[in-house]
Amino acid sequence: MYARTRTVQFVAMKYKKLEEEHDDHEKKLSTRFTLRDWLEIFVLLLTVGGGFIVILHFTSPPFLHSHLTNSTWWTNTAFGWTKPHTSTFDQFTQTDLDMTFDDIRENEGDSLESNPYHVQSLVQNEQNILFVKKTDPYLKVSGQHGGIEVKKIVADIQRDVDTILDSKFMKTIEEDVSSSTKQCDVLPENERFDCHPEKLATAVSCTARRCCWGQADGKHENNSSSGFKMSVPYCYYPKNYDGYKVIDQHLESPSEMKVSLKRTTATYYPRDVSELSMEISYETPYRLRIKISDPAEARWEVPMSRPKSVPRENTDNNMYSVQVAGKNQPFHLTVTRKSSNTPLMNTTGAFMFTDQFLQLSYFLPSTYIYGLGEHRDTLMHSVNWTSFVFWNKDQPPAENTNLYGSHPFYLVMENDSSSHGVLLLNSNAMEALLQPSPAITWRTIGGILDFYIFLGPTPADVVSQYTEVIGRTFMPPYWSLGFHQCRWGYTTAQKTLDIANKLTKAGMPQDVQWNDIDYADGKRDFTTSPKFGDQKGLIDTLHSQGKHYIMIVDPGISNSQKPGSYLPYDLGLSMNIYINNTDDKPLVGKVWPGSTVFPDFTNPLSVEYWTTVVKTFQDSVKFDGMWIDMNEISNFVTGSTTGCSLTDRYEHPPYLPGVKGGSLRFTTICASAKQYLSRTYNVHNLYGLGETYASYQALLAARPGKRPFIISRCTFPGQGHFGGHWTGDNDATYYDMYKSISDILSFNMFGIPMVGSDICGFRHATNEALCQRWYQLGAFYPFSRSHNDQHQPDQDPTAFSESLLDSTRSAYRIRYSLLPYLYTLFFKSHTMGDTVARPIFMEFPEDKFSYTVDKQFMWGPALMISPALEQNMTRVPAYFPRSTWFYFSSGRRMTDTGGTFYLPAPMNFINLNFRGGYIIPMQEPALTTTQSRKNNFWLVVAMPRSPLFAKGELYWDDGDSVDAYEKGQCNLIQFFARNNTLKSNIVKAGYTAEPMILGNVTVLGVTSPPKVVTVNGIRTQFTYSSFQELIYVTEFRAKMLVPFTMTWTF
Repeated sequence: MYARTRTVQFVAMKYKKLEEEHDDHEKKLSTRFTLRDWLEIFVLLLTVGGGFIVILHFTSPPFLHSHLTNSTWWTNTAFGWTKPHTSTFDQFTQTDLDMTFDDIRENEGDSLESNPYHVQSLVQNEQNILFVKKTDPYLKVSGQHGGIEVKKIVADIQRDVDTILDSKFMKTIEEDVSSSTKQCDVLPENERFDCHPEKLATAVSCTARRCCWGQADGKHENNSSSGFKMSVPYCYYPKNYDGYKVIDQHLESPSEMKVSLKRTTATYYPRDVSELSMEISYETPYRLRIKISDPAEARWEVPMSRPKSVPRENTDNNMYSVQVAGKNQPFHLTVTRKSSNTPLMNTTGAFMFTDQFLQLSYFLPSTYIYGLGEHRDTLMHSVNWTSFVFWNKDQPPAENTNLYGSHPFYLVMENDSSSHGVLLLNSNAMEALLQPSPAITWRTIGGILDFYIFLGPTPADVVSQYTEVIGRTFMPPYWSLGFHQCRWGYTTAQKTLDIANKLTKAGMPQDVQWNDIDYADGKRDFTTSPKFGDQKGLIDTLHSQGKHYIMIVDPGISNSQKPGSYLPYDLGLSMNIYINNTDDKPLVGKVWPGSTVFPDFTNPLSVEYWTTVVKTFQDSVKFDGMWIDMNEISNFVTGSTTGCSLTDRYEHPPYLPGVKGGSLRFTTICASAKQYLSRTYNVHNLYGLGETYASYQALLAARPGKRPFIISRCTFPGQGHFGGHWTGDNDATYYDMYKSISDILSFNMFGIPMVGSDICGFRHATNEALCQRWYQLGAFYPFSRSHNDQHQPDQDPTAFSESLLDSTRSAYRIRYSLLPYLYTLFFKSHTMGDTVARPIFMEFPEDKFSYTVDKQFMWGPALMISPALEQNMTRVPAYFPRSTWFYFSSGRRMTDTGGTFYLPAPMNFINLNFRGGYIIPMQEPALTTTQSRKNNFWLVVAMPRSPLFAKGELYWDDGDSVDAYEKGQCNLIQFFARNNTLKSNIVKAGYTAEPMILGNVTVLGVTSPPKVVTVNGIRTQFTYSSFQELIYVTEFRAKMLVPFTMTWTF
């Protein structure tokens, strides 16, 4: 019905200012009215043939008589708005509308919707409706107003309606209706940009926003499992929607442009920022920054350290060009890749910038988009009307909801296989919406719009460029690459030690033993429960076995004990370190210990405070790392124990992204809470990052000279510079196991490669078949930890059959043998921003089939992992891009051309493949890294059929010293194989405390048996397998810090 209807809505609101400005006659007619006198009048003229609807909305009958034909009329159709027709009297602005509704709100309280511009809501709530329906040829008027007699008013309105219908003014409106309709009709459904993101949009509320209304045909609905499901919007912006115009643009330097923007029409949200400054900085040839802010008033900006932008005199080598609309033209921005002339960012829709609603839409160059975390989804997102909400939340992994972290960054593969990335550096509640044009809409409810665009052109380049801005990965201690065992339910120190000893006795590699909250007295941080027993003795024993220890720490500090009895609370109180409520007293929530307060990690003193309490505990309990949980902030009450402010605008923003629970304070603290840098409304998403930074500094002080190791649940861009992440409270299901791969690959793209999921699942009881497959997969998580919930059965590798133990032990022996390669990958992440675990497309960007693969992944460029992810699976369908691939288990060549292969998947086996063209450093495994680091190395040289060339490298240091690479206390060795010769090149030899002996070399892909193998010119023994086509040299015994040459001749 609405799609066929032509509508014109007139809005004329009474405001006191008008009484002062109009002539004496009008002043006499205009009087102040009580709420009962407010009258909402809608005149609808239903279409008959080419007819239309007229909707009149007034404040009072006297005002109606004097202003009906002498004011500004906004004309619109069901498909859009046109410019206003202004008569000789005052124009009505959105400010007038805003202030008038505010007057009503003062009388009405908070009964209206939070958005004061919902005309329909006002009408429905107050029942102030008058309908004038057009029949043929007369109008019949009916109405109601809370029992007020309206017959005389209706008669007066009827006369005015007749006058309007016969006027030339109406003919002008009809012409505008036709023009505006064209602006809406030309938009295909996939290019509709939502003008009414709130629920319950109607034709009335839509046209009140000067937008188009029209039902969709249903052909473009979201039927995928990707993101938050949306649909084609019924209410959408016309192509000519009024917004900002370019007032001025000029170059501040050859690499800096400044653009001034201004809008003269109001939006439908309060407190418009009518003038904006857009700064465009050509920071490097591959990085562009676009910052849009309020030049008149400072707004919240993320306080992140980032590379300084140095003015550049020559920008000819930029990989991008930027075009901005000319002076006095509607705002439009395009960022284009020069090499292909591909627009990477091409603005469209409605650009808005109000105090608590910022929105920007632009077209994307392709549908291949990744990132936008933390969300459970396929690796490549669907652009079929999908939404992603960013507001850190204690929420177990699930689709269609905001989770523990916020990463407003995406990576796009363009149609020509180039890649670029975009970061919106904003920490407020936010959502990103994808639609099939393809396009993206960013909506955030605070701060500024601060975009970084990374030009790649490869996806690996994009991640490197991104981490150059947010911070490279911390260099992990070598021991952290081993196996970690944990559960909630190791209730005593003896039980904890027993499980570690049990693993060792079973021959299961393990490096780190963990404790959940069981160790803490009353579940209070930095305490040991008498019931738990000798925590210090537990750790000392683990250290004597070459193992390490980590325990959980939550941010909530108990405040219910006697003064002077609990240092973490007393010290924080004396330093005024806690987050405050709006009454400037510490906000009190409730977490595991009961009543709690929360350190404010935006306070500069928070590092000193946290260091003191961490070091004090570590002085007696020699833990090696920290597991920081519940730091979204999680809260067992909504807001605080005393609630949140009912009047604070931070608690009731005019627009709320689709956050779980329907409010910003749901299961967290009040958005209006006061922190050192700003309100929680602005800094909520930064809490986990702030705690990770403080923990990093505290561990540096508590363990001088040793690398901190921190795993955090809550994350934000920059987290990877100080710590890692685990993906939270997953379920013990095959589906969760499968989804963990996308999580891990996404976080590697977010610059957090130290990431893993709880092996076998945290929530609910696992089963042996699932757990056996999960241990095989988990052996190749960068962060590999088994963990589960209290009251669930044990699920460590010794808790099941010998069959599971055997396959798990085998998988982890492979992991431990590959640790030199894995450590080198982390080194390259630390120094160059490489991913560690990576999606296949990152190595093969020209292979579009690989873009959607999320059931396999790679370690670096050289190792493919193809796990079995379904129950009763006996074969794994695995995709291999065009390259040479070898079976890890046998070394035999599998393919030179790639394709999909169905690999056997017995229960005790995980499929691994070496990629030709690479040399992989390995080491004899052991039960701990303390032991394995003493063993001999070996090299696997995977020679492709053509060209006969392979390369690799090994980074090595003592595995625990801070800044070993930066101080030169390390070794870096390169390996090259060409035709029939393998050589090493010593780039750096700064660490000599360990012998580093190369014990053997295996060369794959040798099609003919060699006659002689020499090492540094000396003949050596070797074995050749014609079936496997490999050379195996076992008596190498070469010092790796001395260059060597190995040759095989035929």
